[in-house]
Amino acid sequence: MVRVVDPGGEHHVVYIDEALERAREHRMDLVEIAPSANPPVCKIVDYGKYRYEQQKKGKEQRKKSQTIQLKEVRFRPHTDTHDFDFKTRHARSFLQSGNKVKAWVQFRGRDIIYKEQGMALLQRFIADLQDVARIDQPPRMEGRRMTTILTPDKK
Repeated sequence: MVRVVDPGGEHHVVYIDEALERAREHRMDLVEIAPSANPPVCKIVDYGKYRYEQQKKGKEQRKKSQTIQLKEVRFRPHTDTHDFDFKTRHARSFLQSGNKVKAWVQFRGRDIIYKEQGMALLQRFIADLQDVARIDQPPRMEGRRMTTILTPDKK
């Protein structure tokens, strides 16, 4: 048994053989719309036209969706205040335009002994941007890098 919606919009609960026969009478196709319903819902439509409309709806949804990019801001453990402020302003503009920001501190060579400075730098970065962002991933070590990810706040 299936629920059939004919071209006129009327609903009928019939056996699948009868539904196929009705589709042939209308010179159209029987398309299963809701397979998980009880009974399954089928519709008598022109399949080519139905597929075209589904593709059109999909394109419209993709057009309306906004893609979020991940922008990166790189620091070193001894980054100066002017450079820090400059990069923080850039990160603020990235966040205000709706992108995520990944900030990381690169430790090269013997810089690895300054992990506390890297943590303090990222904490200051997060504190400066807390009015426009929220923490997606707190600061953590990944190999010779300390990274954090911020997402735009929905205020």
